[in-house]
Amino acid sequence: MALAQDGTAPLAVRQFEEMGLKSIANPAKSVFFLDHAAPSPRKELSNDHMLLRRFASSMGMQLSEVGQGVCHQIIAESYANTGDIVIGADSHTVTAGGVCAFATGMGSTDVAVGMALGKTWLRVPETIAVQAVGALPTGVYAKDLILRVIGELGADGATYRALEFTGDTVASLTMSGRFTMANMAVEAGAKVGLVPSDETTRQYLEERGRGDCFRPLASDPDAVYERVLVIDSAGLEPMVACPHKVDNSATVREMRGTKVQQVFLGSCTNGRIEDLEVAAALLRGKQVNSATRLIVAPASREVLLRALEKGLISTMVESGATILPPGCAACVGVHQGILGDGEACLSTSNRNFKGRMGNPEGFIYLASPATAAATALTGEITDPREVM
Repeated sequence: MALAQDGTAPLAVRQFEEMGLKSIANPAKSVFFLDHAAPSPRKELSNDHMLLRRFASSMGMQLSEVGQGVCHQIIAESYANTGDIVIGADSHTVTAGGVCAFATGMGSTDVAVGMALGKTWLRVPETIAVQAVGALPTGVYAKDLILRVIGELGADGATYRALEFTGDTVASLTMSGRFTMANMAVEAGAKVGLVPSDETTRQYLEERGRGDCFRPLASDPDAVYERVLVIDSAGLEPMVACPHKVDNSATVREMRGTKVQQVFLGSCTNGRIEDLEVAAALLRGKQVNSATRLIVAPASREVLLRALEKGLISTMVESGATILPPGCAACVGVHQGILGDGEACLSTSNRNFKGRMGNPEGFIYLASPATAAATALTGEITDPREVM
C-alpha cells in the first residue's frame, strides 16, 4: 500500500516524472488524498489538486477527493490489513499499525519509487515494548496513555525503533484507541507503532468486509526487546502536552486554569466516531464558553454520516460548536482555524510544534477529546471528570 496527500503528492508526481518512471505497479493500492487543504483555500493549492487528479486518472490509481476525509482514517477504514506493508508520504502513516500493519512515513521521492516499483527498502528496526497494565480510570483514554508514553520516552527516545504496544490495557482498547496509540508513535521518533492483532482486530476487519485478511500477529514469547517500558495504567490521570513539544507532558491537574481561546476536536488522532461520542456526551445540554470557540472536524465522511445519524452533530452545534468538512482542517495550519497572535488552542491532534497551526505566535496544547470538551465548556484547561 502506498499513499501521498495533497501537501506531499505534488512533489512525488514531479519526482516520478523526472526519474522517467512510466507506470504504477499496483494502482488499486496506490492512493492520493486531497485532505490537508480541503476545500482548497488558495489557487496554488487548487492547481496542485488539479495536477493530482490528472495524474491519478492517467495512471488508473485511486484518488480520495475533497471531503472524503483524512488519509490515515480512510486507510484504516478501507485499505490496511494485518501484516500489510504501508508506506506514505506523511509521517502519521504509522496510524495503520493499529491493525498490526507495518505502516511508516517516507519522503515523497521514496514513495514515488515505491508506487512505481511496488517495493521499498527498510532496515529492520529494533523494538521497544510498551507494556501498559491495569484498567484505565474513568475519564482517562488512549490519548492520555500515549501522551504519558511519549513523555517517558522523549521526542527522540524511539528514533527508528518499532514501538510495540502490549499489556492488558492495550488489549482492552477499542480499534479507535489502538489507532490513536499507533498514530502518535512517530512523536517519539518511532519508525512504526504496532498493536498485536487479536479478536478485536478480527472483528473490525470483518465489519469492514476484510475479515479474510486477518492474521493473528504478535511477538514470540521469547522475543528480546531493546527496552521494555512498563506503564501503570490504573494510576494515570488525564494528560496534556504543553507548547511547543509533544514530550512536554503534564497532568491536566497541573495545567488546570490555563486559558484557551480555541478548542479543536478532530484529526487523524482523535476524529473518529468514538471521539465525537465522548465529546458530545460532555457537551450535551451545555454551552461552550463565550471566550472560547470549538471547532469540530470529523476524520472521514463515514464518521460524519454516523455522527449525524447518532445526533452528535446536532448536540455539538447546539452547544456552540462549528463543524468543518472531513479533513485535516485546523491541525495542519493551512486554513480553517489558524490561531491569532498569543492565542492558545487545546487540540486533540498529534503535534504542538511552534507554528503548527499556522501561527508561530500561537500556543498549542494536546489532550483527549474528553479534556477538549471539558475545556471548551469552561474556557480553560479542565479535567473532564469535573464536568462528567
